[in-house]
Amino acid sequence: MELEKLTSSAHSGEVARAERRMRLEQLETKAVEELGVDVPTLVREYGPKVPVPPPADAGEDAAPVPYVREVQEKRYKAAERKLNQLGKINPLALEEFAALEERHAFLNAQLEDLKKTRRDLMDIVAEVDARVQEVFSAAFFDVEREFAEIFGRLFPGGEGKLVLTDPDDMLTTGIEVEARPPGKKVKRLSLLSGGERSLTAVAFLAAIFKARPSPFYVMDEVEAALDDTNLQRLLVILEELRSASQLIVITHQKRTMEAADALYGVTMKGDGISQVISQKLERTTPGP
Repeated sequence: MELEKLTSSAHSGEVARAERRMRLEQLETKAVEELGVDVPTLVREYGPKVPVPPPADAGEDAAPVPYVREVQEKRYKAAERKLNQLGKINPLALEEFAALEERHAFLNAQLEDLKKTRRDLMDIVAEVDARVQEVFSAAFFDVEREFAEIFGRLFPGGEGKLVLTDPDDMLTTGIEVEARPPGKKVKRLSLLSGGERSLTAVAFLAAIFKARPSPFYVMDEVEAALDDTNLQRLLVILEELRSASQLIVITHQKRTMEAADALYGVTMKGDGISQVISQKLERTTPGP
């Protein structure tokens, strides 16, 4: 009876050892096939006596920790769960990554081109803005000087000037006209009479004409609201302008017509057909 027990125990031990040998051989084969590492190297570099890397959340300066089976089994299970959460492996992932990488490189190149183009455009805008400010500033100060001089001649004893609404920004600034006829304290154009406003507007136009001369000018009844005295002053200004330019003036004022070199008019006869008539004038004096 005792012999049978011993025999059975020995047989069970043999079977267990055989199973362990088979299990060991399977693990060795798996290690070589999946990891490409032979058993001696695996034991030497990854055996239980070799410290294992610290957990990922331990920090960059953390030192390796001793191997503890229970701890590493927990880490293995946690890593296995995360791996399962990633889902199945995509065999085309590398090809898709290469295509996306190429696309990313292309878009980056396009973005750099856009940035360079934008820089070039901003440089051009800055150059244009600088040129606009330079030209506008020169034109404004020239017109301002001429306006003050012409206004003083049209309104003896008065004062007129041009004012920038925003002198610090010449690109967006506006221009206000201040006009103070003699004997008045007001400067706003809205508070002047109709004739004063008209004469101020003519002074502003004449200032522009003198500051930036042109080969010819066309004016449409600019003196319609002026009395004889102010008209005489305006005709003196027009005489100065026509010394270097040709003036075309549409008018109903007799004195303006008398100062002209040629008259052109439109008349209509009884048949309803309009006709243009012209008349050359001989001037015996140098001006009105």
